[in-house]
Amino acid sequence: MSELKYATTAQRMQQLKVAKLFQHNSKPLTALDFDDSGVYCVTASADECINIYDCKAGNHKKLLYSKKYGVHLTRFTHSNKAILYASTKENDIIRYLSVHDNKFISYFIGHKSQVVTLEMSPVDDTFLSGSVDDSIRLYDVRSHHCQGCLGVKGRPSVGYDNKGLVFALGIADKVRLYDLRNFDKGPFSTFAIIDPFFSAIAYQRNIAPPTWTSLKFSNDGKNILITTGGDQHYVIDAFSGELRRRLVGHVGLGAVAEGLGGDDAGFTPDGRFVIGGSQDGVISIWDIQTPTPAFASIDIRPLKQLESHTKPSQVVKFNPRYLMMVSGCTDLAFWEPALDNPVL
Repeated sequence: MSELKYATTAQRMQQLKVAKLFQHNSKPLTALDFDDSGVYCVTASADECINIYDCKAGNHKKLLYSKKYGVHLTRFTHSNKAILYASTKENDIIRYLSVHDNKFISYFIGHKSQVVTLEMSPVDDTFLSGSVDDSIRLYDVRSHHCQGCLGVKGRPSVGYDNKGLVFALGIADKVRLYDLRNFDKGPFSTFAIIDPFFSAIAYQRNIAPPTWTSLKFSNDGKNILITTGGDQHYVIDAFSGELRRRLVGHVGLGAVAEGLGGDDAGFTPDGRFVIGGSQDGVISIWDIQTPTPAFASIDIRPLKQLESHTKPSQVVKFNPRYLMMVSGCTDLAFWEPALDNPVL
């Protein structure tokens, strides 16, 4: 497995092949995350299992169960020996689990309904969560009490910038940017994201716009990816809110996406490509740096579509440190470029 000093070029992205396939779940995967080193990944699934894999060795490391509380939105902290995850039954507590000995370290109380977004700060031990109880909460793993709360209306999505200074909140058709040090003072920028193509169809046919499922900053901080349950994702300018790209050509996950955490699509570490799953299992790769003539459509279709999964591919992420991609339906696949020269 090559380190990411070897760029994710269009050629390498198109050469991705399944290197390993794991079959440890009886129901669909619902969440996927990597630790900071990129060596380990963790998954949650609808069969209430937590699985941990070694990406470098290419093997399965551990199976843990959360039958009593359910499990969703598994996220590594800055230690590969501990994760956060949201409960799906019993209550709406966020749990802090030591995966080393399968014991709870702490619990985070406050939410009154299902948590639908959960993101660890990239720089410290704080994290953000959002729920359909109309709240966004800030926690520190060292205290089970909420450090801050923001009232919202609607299904929220949150995402940190790579410096951990700003977070984006997405609800309905608006993106709001907050300074984490003063988020109680309100957003410093608000963007209304209008899809002119979809809006025309929706107006004519009385169709509701697709639900947003996540917001993700590119590592260079220039773009924000808005994932949806529909047949389109959006890339906007992180500073102006301009709609730059409309990613099409895939079959959206539909209503099921509303119960997921938006782990079905994301940027590559260099921010050049977006990878995403679909209802038919196909993995799409979009090159968002594809030049477009003036006044041309902002729609871009996949550079490449990869077939492996026979069921909806609900989780897809690129490793932050290594030249590999992970995707899953019920099965979990490790993808690597099939390079002629192994040194590349």
